[in-house]
Amino acid sequence: MTGTIDIEALCHAKGLRITEQRRVIARVLSDARDHPDVEELHRRASAVDKGISIATVYRTVRLFEEAGILERHDFRDGRSRYEPTPEEHHDHLIDIESGNVVEFHDDALEKLQQEIADRLGYRLVDHRLELYGVPLKRQN
Repeated sequence: MTGTIDIEALCHAKGLRITEQRRVIARVLSDARDHPDVEELHRRASAVDKGISIATVYRTVRLFEEAGILERHDFRDGRSRYEPTPEEHHDHLIDIESGNVVEFHDDALEKLQQEIADRLGYRLVDHRLELYGVPLKRQN
């Protein structure tokens, strides 16, 4: 689900000024198939342009987040991790051993959440679900 959004195009659509360094960071984010933190974004962006500082990456992700282009996640590993704001809702399963993040959508789960909100007398306007687990050990 991640990595299919053109961050640079979203920046243009929102009227953000795109410097060459922001363009590089936007492309790195658009190409990401994971949920990188700022340090990983800096590593990838500086491989393209050695002049990009970590401070520039921090400022850029903050700008993109404030513009609604990026979502920040805290998957309990002490790092803020980022993904393009998804076009369609999805939830996350975090492997606490490896740190890998699996995106998923489950219609039955979505329906259950709506039913719970209804039963408690609320109109559901948003939600975020994060599941944390370890891989099942397979027996031979």
